[in-house]
Amino acid sequence: MQLVLSENWTLTSGRDLPTLVRWAREAEDAGFDSVMISEHIVLDPDAGAKGLMPNPREYALPGNQAPFTPWPNSLLLLASIASVTTRLRLAAAATLAPLRHPLLLARKLGTLDLLSEGRLIVLPTVSWSRDEYAALGVPFDKRGQLLDEHLEIWELLWREIPRDVRGEALPLPERLLRTRGPPPNGPRIWFGGSRMHDALTRRLVRHGHGFNPLGRPTSEDMDS
Repeated sequence: MQLVLSENWTLTSGRDLPTLVRWAREAEDAGFDSVMISEHIVLDPDAGAKGLMPNPREYALPGNQAPFTPWPNSLLLLASIASVTTRLRLAAAATLAPLRHPLLLARKLGTLDLLSEGRLIVLPTVSWSRDEYAALGVPFDKRGQLLDEHLEIWELLWREIPRDVRGEALPLPERLLRTRGPPPNGPRIWFGGSRMHDALTRRLVRHGHGFNPLGRPTSEDMDS
């Protein structure tokens, strides 16, 4: 069983973080397997361009989210949950890697994985919101390339001896420092989406440990 902590479920406010942490602890006691926390960094008008959901407990999809929705920092919230649980897996869903520097994000994810004693699952993705990229000054049309660079850098930092790397989309220092200590495995990485496509398949085969469908994909979506 999985507990999704999200403002869209409206069971509590997205600003009531102590309650979310308490629920996670209670979920572990009740036998839940994991908690999943999604994220946005900035939401602007295109977040609700397709209209808001008539039922706020429906699965939030691209274009139907209220721009004023509070989105707490998912990694900080998961760190708080890690401190009060011992078994619950922690899923950082929809981690928007291209909107962060890869070295900084790798260090934060590696630290959280160590703090939780290997319970972290990361779902790196790119976001569908052009407004979100514009607000942070990141080119939207390079989001796929940026994600691929993150994945390659994470592989080096967490699983191999550091070597010189220079990305095309992001300027990187020549020497990368190891983010986590031995054993150098890093968090487990899942990918998500409504259907499989070439880029997703390539990332899943090279870097992934699992697939998390977006919403309720049909069998045709999964076969395409």
